Amino acid sequence: MSRKEAMPRNGEAAAPSWLGAWFAHHLHSVVFSLGRALRKPWATALTVAVMALALALPLGLSIALDNLKVFTGSVQQSRDISLFLKPAIDGATAQDLAASLRARDDVAGVVLRTPEEGLAELRQSAGLGEAIDALGENPLPSLLIVTPAGDDDAALAKALEALPQADLVQHDALWRQRLDAWLGFGARLVQVLSLLLGLGAVLVVGNTVRLDIQARREEIGVLQLLGASDGFIRRPFVYLGAWYGLGAGVLALALVGACGLALRAPLAALSRSYGSPFVLHGLDALHSGFVLLGTVLLGWLGAWLVTGHFLRQTRPTET
Repeated sequence: MSRKEAMPRNGEAAAPSWLGAWFAHHLHSVVFSLGRALRKPWATALTVAVMALALALPLGLSIALDNLKVFTGSVQQSRDISLFLKPAIDGATAQDLAASLRARDDVAGVVLRTPEEGLAELRQSAGLGEAIDALGENPLPSLLIVTPAGDDDAALAKALEALPQADLVQHDALWRQRLDAWLGFGARLVQVLSLLLGLGAVLVVGNTVRLDIQARREEIGVLQLLGASDGFIRRPFVYLGAWYGLGAGVLALALVGACGLALRAPLAALSRSYGSPFVLHGLDALHSGFVLLGTVLLGWLGAWLVTGHFLRQTRPTET
């Protein structure tokens, strides 16, 4: 191989060299920023604790809202319309009616509950075996549980009432509307609190990083005189904010998890007293990862805004 072939081209050598230096400085900034945070344990712990408390409140409310949806049954189940057929309707006619209702565009599903199934369920759940045996014959009619497909449940309920086979239609539209309104209000409350307290977390990180910038003001001035770019100067502070966000996210998850453990046993006892198998559920690994990613981004954003403001003041002609 000739010397010309063995020597790399200038562009090929420069690109890996530049990329390696860029990666090395990022790695150095990550380690350096973590070291600065650990060298001030009390200040770091205070910043992380304030952020964690601000983030734990909307996170806990969001988990409570999700559990409330499970506890009250799904909203879809609350929309079900109970269609009681006339006592003279036999099983075959009820099956045909269920099939015709399933073909409607405004019906998502129909479940047929025969009089025998209703009587067996009543015997098991209510403990009225002796009283039911004394009746002699089954007084229960066939029941169709209709799940609406659209949003106009009232129109479907009126259409079911007009059926010649219908004896009684039960559909608590007002209760469902109130439930939807409360759940919607809770979701909006979580969004508002998340926005406000997330902004508070950004300001906490920004103020902490601002103090660190002031302590290194002379060092930053020297770097600017040597021609360092804004990105080069900003990088360690941005990673410092990200470390604050990560610590706050971990602590917020720990706080919410501790609250869940403290409430799980008494809440389970309360639900058992009502005959409900409800168990309080927390965040899974995937959603916890999203929470940590969000807190890291909040810390990064707070540090980025503060360092950007400082650099614009010291370099007014640069953007």
